[in-house]
Amino acid sequence: MLKKKDNLFKNYFNNSDKYKKNIKKTKKIFNSFLMDLKNNRIPLLESYEKNYNFNFSDLTIRKFFKYENIVIIGMGGSILGTKTIYSFLKEKIKKKVFFFDNLDPNLYSEFKKINLRNSCVIVAGKSGKTIETIINLGIVFSKKLLKNKLIVIAEATDNALINIATKHNAEIIEHENFISGRYSVLSETGMFPAALMGLNLPKFKNLNRLIKNKIFVSTLVQNVAYIYTLVSKKINNSIILNYDSDLNDLGYWYQQLVAESLGKKGKGINPMLSFGPKDHHSLLQLYLDGPKDKFFTFFNSKEKKDKFRVSQDIIPNNMKFLKNKNVKFIINAQCNAVKNIFKLKKIPFRQITFDKKNEEELGEVFTFFALETILLSRLMNVNPFDQPAVEQVKIETRKILK
Repeated sequence: MLKKKDNLFKNYFNNSDKYKKNIKKTKKIFNSFLMDLKNNRIPLLESYEKNYNFNFSDLTIRKFFKYENIVIIGMGGSILGTKTIYSFLKEKIKKKVFFFDNLDPNLYSEFKKINLRNSCVIVAGKSGKTIETIINLGIVFSKKLLKNKLIVIAEATDNALINIATKHNAEIIEHENFISGRYSVLSETGMFPAALMGLNLPKFKNLNRLIKNKIFVSTLVQNVAYIYTLVSKKINNSIILNYDSDLNDLGYWYQQLVAESLGKKGKGINPMLSFGPKDHHSLLQLYLDGPKDKFFTFFNSKEKKDKFRVSQDIIPNNMKFLKNKNVKFIINAQCNAVKNIFKLKKIPFRQITFDKKNEEELGEVFTFFALETILLSRLMNVNPFDQPAVEQVKIETRKILK
């Protein structure tokens, strides 16, 4: 079980009477959520539990594990979670993984550099109808090169991806229709690629343990209540301020989860990504002295020794405090400086600091943000699992293309 010193999440939001009322309200919402979970009313969260049965076998993993390269094609929730897993855990992954998640000629130039003879290709898309995914597959597809190397993850319905897979005798892994794409990272969509990367799948999944952990639950309830309080005051710009580039894709995953789940009925939270210390020289002035309509989440990892040190030969005497400092130490100092000034200016923020950077830590954060979003949706009275406005754009796009 998590101990207090191991807690990844710490917040520095300001207390208020409204927040104290919202704590009570959030606790009731959480208890209601637990009842729904117990009665299987939130089936997509089954994939966050260790006993979830995947729609792929160990035999399927072994069949494709031999390939040194993995090419993944998808959009949004079908690929953002997998990108997060790879960038977060890349130090322990021996394979090269390539992602095609946009319509971009520059990506296709990169594709030409991949040794496809030693690659398998995963195409992921819940509906099997996403046009960008179909286009990218159409651009990179070669019947000869992809023979016995293509895996399709999609709903088992009559859709374009399933039809392509059937025609070309590809491996088909069913994407359960009750799991929304942005919540699918711990289901087949994220876990099959993770298995091919050689990662430990059960370690990602600790929902049952976490919701019984008092520290985790208390932190979750506090964060939800704080954020709901801020949003009710029109402070609804959520800035991820990241100081570890290995966490960039986690920020993009969070961005989609929050924007697509909560942005409805004129309500929502506007999640934006910011990167330190680079953005100290462009956006920090706004953060510190601009409109007070933002709250912040700091992403960082604990200091590890790195080989990059500031040379003694080049630093002048008036900056001798930089001599022999490693880069990670300097980055963490800059991050801590911003947090100290935020405290002085009473700017609301929280911090998530990774320690071991393993499957368990990442799985805990995936679970935390998924639960946080679902609880916020109940407080805001919106459906966190649909995206009706996006469907309108898809329909309009098809009209134009026809």
